[in-house]
Amino acid sequence: MSISWGYSPKIEKFIPLADFPADKYLIVAKQAIENLGWSLSHVSESGLIAYTPISFQSYSEEVSVRIHGNFAVVKSECVGIQMWFNDYGKNDLNLEKFFHEFEYVQYHLQNIWDESLATFHALIATQDDTYFDKAPLTAKNKIKNILYLFFPQKGYLVTPILIILNVLYYGFTLLFIAAVLKLRAQNSLIPEVITNAYLNIGANNRELVLEGQYWRLITHQFVHLGLSHLFFNLYALVYIGLMVEHKLGSLKFLITYLLSGVCGGLVSLIFHKYGFMAGASGAIMGVFGAFMALILSKAFEKNANKSLLISTILVTAIMLLNGINGKVDNSAHIGGLISGFVICYVLFNEKLWRWKITTNWQYGLTGIIVLIFSATVLIFTPNYQNRKFYKLQFQFEQNAFDFNKVYSIPYDLSKAEKVKTIEQYGIRLWQKNKQIVAEMNKLNLEEKESYRRDFDGKITNLAIKISSLLRKEYLEESSKYRYEIEQLTNEVNIIRGEAGSSEYKW
Repeated sequence: MSISWGYSPKIEKFIPLADFPADKYLIVAKQAIENLGWSLSHVSESGLIAYTPISFQSYSEEVSVRIHGNFAVVKSECVGIQMWFNDYGKNDLNLEKFFHEFEYVQYHLQNIWDESLATFHALIATQDDTYFDKAPLTAKNKIKNILYLFFPQKGYLVTPILIILNVLYYGFTLLFIAAVLKLRAQNSLIPEVITNAYLNIGANNRELVLEGQYWRLITHQFVHLGLSHLFFNLYALVYIGLMVEHKLGSLKFLITYLLSGVCGGLVSLIFHKYGFMAGASGAIMGVFGAFMALILSKAFEKNANKSLLISTILVTAIMLLNGINGKVDNSAHIGGLISGFVICYVLFNEKLWRWKITTNWQYGLTGIIVLIFSATVLIFTPNYQNRKFYKLQFQFEQNAFDFNKVYSIPYDLSKAEKVKTIEQYGIRLWQKNKQIVAEMNKLNLEEKESYRRDFDGKITNLAIKISSLLRKEYLEESSKYRYEIEQLTNEVNIIRGEAGSSEYKW
């Protein structure tokens, strides 16, 4: 059994017809396919197309016989995306079954050719001989080799441009992050540096989008976090882009892709309060949703629709199940899938329910739907400003740590130098922290962060009193404030203990 490898695994056999008439070859092929129980999708003077049944081993292959001059080209090609880029021998087995059945049928039809020919010619007279140019997998023939993936052409215009943009943006991402890490090589908080780098190049983030940076809903679709992230997204995009763009049209395909990515990004905001989100998978799942809309809108022939629908559902299910491990943004996947279905259904169908709609109404209705959904998410999603809070919290803790210097003032310093140290690392630092707490009070925070903010406020008020008493103690060269200082310090430590924090215990 021969295994076929590649982006779209298939096996082709060129059969010389010699003196064997083309119409007789197609008659035998048609009967052989019917005997095998495959679903015949199209028969015409130039060839035929059929689909194998769905099974545990296969979610259908397209088997075609096409007449080219004095040759019959017999092909078996996988309909859906194949994991690990091979067909597991399914296409070779299909052709083996076909040729074996072909010999059997040829033998049994040899005495009834005239009747068979008359029936066949009556059938093809009613068929569309240009169907081969419209068949679902025809678009895959545009990809002669890997370089064609990047070559825009009729019916495959937007997809390669999106591929090129994603590859170029990934290259820019690598250079940008490398430059940032080089500049901050001594920074111990490397994860924070990388997070900020991704945010700077357009990653999605709940807090920033809800503050008005809506452009991130577009830019995050071109940000990828690794080579495998980029590769598998683009692999899926090529497959689904080929199938959808030539049927939907390049402009409508682009609108579906970008708006699905926007809607997927919005759903992601609902479920991700922290961190950042990036990648084209929401938009790509939107195109899978669009493909399902095309299938349910009967954009393809009946038997092709059935095979395509089942294979697409299986591939989509695999993608969503892969997201259960928590490392994939399934919320964006589901949001993109549903929005892509709705957007494509509106853009493709000229009749919605009982109403006919023009092309302008298709675009307008699509825009209204996306705007309503976007406004709903942006208005009702709470904007917890945790990122700003933790940035302020970091400054607060740095100041609190530096305050410990007032407890280690060298004994031999002059009174003026001791007072200056108290003012610098005590009073001024805690005045800064008081301003930081005031900034925190302006933020919309969750319960955990609100509790920490209140805690910081209590500590700040006590620390300012302690700093003032220490300054008086050094100015007056007296220990009469010692008991009050100790009482305030104990109060600070009690508060810290109640909060479960031992950081910077005084």
